[in-house]
Amino acid sequence: MDWLQIISNAAQEIISPTTAAYALAALGLAIHFGFTGLLNFGQAGFMMLGAYGFAIATLSFDAPIWAAILTGVLASVVFGLILGIPTLRLRADYLAIVTIAAAEIVRLLFTTNTFEPITGSANGLQGYKNGFAATNPIPEGTYGFGPWVYNEYDWWLRIVGWSVVIIAAIITWRLIKSPWGRVIKGIREDEDAVRALGKNVYYYKMQSLVLGGVFGSLAGMIFILPRAVVPSNYQTSLTFFIYAILLLGGAATVLGPIVGSIIFWVLLSFFSGFIARAVEADWLPFMTNVQAGQLRFILVGIAIMAIVIYRPQGIFGNKKELAFVK
Repeated sequence: MDWLQIISNAAQEIISPTTAAYALAALGLAIHFGFTGLLNFGQAGFMMLGAYGFAIATLSFDAPIWAAILTGVLASVVFGLILGIPTLRLRADYLAIVTIAAAEIVRLLFTTNTFEPITGSANGLQGYKNGFAATNPIPEGTYGFGPWVYNEYDWWLRIVGWSVVIIAAIITWRLIKSPWGRVIKGIREDEDAVRALGKNVYYYKMQSLVLGGVFGSLAGMIFILPRAVVPSNYQTSLTFFIYAILLLGGAATVLGPIVGSIIFWVLLSFFSGFIARAVEADWLPFMTNVQAGQLRFILVGIAIMAIVIYRPQGIFGNKKELAFVK
């Protein structure tokens, strides 16, 4: 068993673009669920619109990178408005039903063969990274130390990805400390009381839904830069992973989603490497390779359950917020 290689692969996830993308998506979900109390189960839809908006604008319209980013963001804003207008005046469970269904509708629309010339159907899209790569100021070569050795593109992607996460975290922290943040936390606790104070609860909910969705769309763009954009990556399980990350770090926190994402992906990588080598060493003779691959999610789930049992409010969560999370 090559423990050094397993630990090295797991350590790479600490700063991986995928970890950054999930952290940013979870930060958006923290605005929705943790601070405002909106049960959004369609964060994967926001990520998908951001990813496809960026890719389609680049490939089909030869848009510069700033226009491609703007296209993805605008797509998520429109999506948030479509979701919010009919549901935000109703109970929270209606929003949950609509968002999970809407995200699946979006995924199926990008999968259908009708739009294959634009969306690539089930095969997805690739070849949209040149614009981003052209902005890279790092000279060609390989840099790093220990397990973190990458070429210039991979380093630039990590720098940009985590810079966006940090900027989004600062924006969220400032907003939550502002009067706007106090209003949305009041809505989470008792929206009737906030409405009695003369605040437009519907307007604040819509702002929260759109802002968290924009973070999700930016996460979708970061998510596709090291890989192709494929509809199968945006199934409902993606949103559930983001919720697991959010609750792991602390639902109503700013740092929680970031740390939760790091822990989630480090654990997943560690168990993936351990199980793969355990199968090679014939430690698990009763399991096939496919079964062993699914075992990693079971082990990660057990690890998350243990953390939640002993730290139910999340790593950075406040016990005062625990009643709402329950």
